Amino acid sequence: MRLVFMGTPDFAVPTLVELVAQGHDIAAVYTRAPAPGGRGMALRPSPVQAMADKLGLPVEVPRSLKGDDEAERFRQYGPEAAVVVAFGLLLPESILSVPPLGCLNLHGSLLPRWRGAAPMQRAIMAGDAETGVEVMQMERGLDTGSVAMTERIAITPNMTAGDLHDRLAPLGADLMGRAVAALARGTLVFTAQSADGVTYAAKIDKTEARVDWSGANKSVHDHIRGLTPFPGAFCDVDLGRGTERLRLSDTQPTAGDGVAGTVLQAGPEALLVACGDGALAVRRLQRAGKPAMGVAEFLRGTPIMPGLRLAAEA
Repeated sequence: MRLVFMGTPDFAVPTLVELVAQGHDIAAVYTRAPAPGGRGMALRPSPVQAMADKLGLPVEVPRSLKGDDEAERFRQYGPEAAVVVAFGLLLPESILSVPPLGCLNLHGSLLPRWRGAAPMQRAIMAGDAETGVEVMQMERGLDTGSVAMTERIAITPNMTAGDLHDRLAPLGADLMGRAVAALARGTLVFTAQSADGVTYAAKIDKTEARVDWSGANKSVHDHIRGLTPFPGAFCDVDLGRGTERLRLSDTQPTAGDGVAGTVLQAGPEALLVACGDGALAVRRLQRAGKPAMGVAEFLRGTPIMPGLRLAAEA
């Protein structure tokens, strides 16, 4: 099939590679414009653009898809269908209406749960036991289109958002490859989403990354792993040089009792920190500007004593 592919982050790359491997004619790849990054803040192409360049595919980096000029440019590529994976720009009706076979979107949740920008993180932060990927038909509403195909996986108790991303990206690529093949055969069947159980996965705000120790240990654990590796959960603490930010990861709910946010034990395997109910073993720490490290290595350079408060306040 002649396709336009639209995507931006690492999550979208396996799907682009899969569609090329299946022999589809990728007329153009649409992605977000290069953004500044790294120490020198040089402009960096998106992961999808980097792969498209490697594959020799034409790339478009529009700032917006609104307007007649963008619709006409899109139309000139003559796509039979468009495949969208975490593109990052809204598709107006003038774009959605161009491909005769429609626009297929790969979404990282089991719709209608977690419509929106951060479905993988929100599923883990909420303590969900299951999630998956789905191929849906795009329409003007936010992830409201009919669903064609689904793959489910369990969210294990210690799975992080990074782990889930790495599981779903290749799974989604395979699913979209099968969906496009069915679309080409005229056998892809869509089913309307249920009106029940709708939740929204809002974009992660940096202020949410601050750990609130007052919750139960499992909810704190879920919150931290849902923000790992990005943007990273943190607390504010005085380690002898004034208040600084400390990022936390690799946690495990455990028994313990004390004032929420207080270090109960500081051993070579983990810091034991009191929560509102129970405690949390924290096994990896990261000071600002430093690499993340295990507790034993961290404590060799930065002693932590029981009683230290990992403050929830700014």
